[in-house]
Amino acid sequence: MELLWPGIQVLCFLVLTDRSKTSPISEEQWPRPEDIELAERYLRKFFHLSHSSGPRNRRATLSSALEEKIRDMQDFFSLKQTGTLDLQTLSVMRKDRCGVPDVDNYSFYPDQPKWRNHTITYRIANYTPDLTKEEVETSLHLALKIWSDMAPLKFIKVNHIKADIVFSFARKTHEDFFPFDGPNGVLAHAFKPGEGMGGDVHFDEDEIWTMGQSKPGCNLFTVAAHEIGHSLGLSHSKDPLSLMYPDYKYYNSSKYTLPQDDMLGIQALYGKPVQKQYPLTISNKCDPKSSVDAVTLIGKEIVIFKSRYMWLRPTWTPYWNPLREGPINTYLPCINSPVDAAYHIPAIGMSYIFTGRKCWVVQMLKMTCHFGSIYEYGFPAKVRKIDAAVHISEYGKTFFFTGQLYYRFDEYRRRMDPGFPRIIQEDWQGIGKTVDAAFQLQGTLHLFSEAQAYHFDYRQNLVLNTIPANAWLGC
Repeated sequence: MELLWPGIQVLCFLVLTDRSKTSPISEEQWPRPEDIELAERYLRKFFHLSHSSGPRNRRATLSSALEEKIRDMQDFFSLKQTGTLDLQTLSVMRKDRCGVPDVDNYSFYPDQPKWRNHTITYRIANYTPDLTKEEVETSLHLALKIWSDMAPLKFIKVNHIKADIVFSFARKTHEDFFPFDGPNGVLAHAFKPGEGMGGDVHFDEDEIWTMGQSKPGCNLFTVAAHEIGHSLGLSHSKDPLSLMYPDYKYYNSSKYTLPQDDMLGIQALYGKPVQKQYPLTISNKCDPKSSVDAVTLIGKEIVIFKSRYMWLRPTWTPYWNPLREGPINTYLPCINSPVDAAYHIPAIGMSYIFTGRKCWVVQMLKMTCHFGSIYEYGFPAKVRKIDAAVHISEYGKTFFFTGQLYYRFDEYRRRMDPGFPRIIQEDWQGIGKTVDAAFQLQGTLHLFSEAQAYHFDYRQNLVLNTIPANAWLGC
């Protein structure tokens, strides 16, 4: 008898199947009794093989019912449909995978359950001791974001008891009908959208949860991203490149975007994301109160960002000379969002541009750029965006400003310096409490705070001159 929580269908159990080594045997001995036992367990769990379908004599030929289920399994995984337990079939049966039956509708559930409200609340009921609280929140936030980037969904974290999706870590029996089994085996499970426990995701606390690809260990972002797909109404995909493919795979959260199969699936349920509209011109750039968002060098040009617009001037001309200008994506096709901060490292000819939690690496204008995450620098999860950044070449250090604090990053060691963050106003005398933009030119710094631009000597910690910020825009 199949046990279901009232009104809720369990969606997924990530499991590690038996991976015992096989030793060479003769063709007459094939398949071995233990291989048949493995196949029967696998096919009962994932392809609804009945308990009476297996051969009574372990050395007898496979029953016709068992052969039929083997063919179903081979068809699902795009294997040659022989109906026999060949090495390739057994190899797939031993892989780490999700535990929802594959014979179910792998694109969507028959009634296509989904959330009616596209603003979905979530709560983290408890945290694993394997990671810091900030690491857990960052992993779950990034896992949710890959879905909201491709559909008109908005996820809001709440602290009250009632939430659409509740994430929790638990051991063994944990108030549903699907107890965890200790280390390895079941990793997590989730429930389809609905009332009560619908949409909830449970992680097995007996696993070792990680942020990276550590072994032993399970990457929390990877498991959460897959389970959230079930929480939104998706089932498994046959596409091996899909996030919703049954096998467990590690994915790097800073570089991962939703594959096409999953994108089409989530958009079939919820539609395409709503495109934000931004003004393509800046009519008030010469307003006395005007500020800028970011400034950096790309190649031999000073690049100034404001909203979705940018201005360019050669480094050898005075700041009052006319500028080239246009929408950001005209010069940087891969960036479609307003820029928060940017900095340039002359020694390697690279510029780093920050949009929210993403960091884009640019070498030249109108060329392909690559992106990573601000958290690769070591920022805590509470930092959601960078206000300004500047690299001082002679020290090999990059300074990041966020709110009223600043961090110092060692580019050689690729890590944050100890003792940071520190308060801006205590260490950068003569400028405002916050920094909106910054860049280095000819051995000195230019710092922008609201409507002012400060010419700053970092060796003497001294403001040399102050001009309106929009003077750099030709005003």
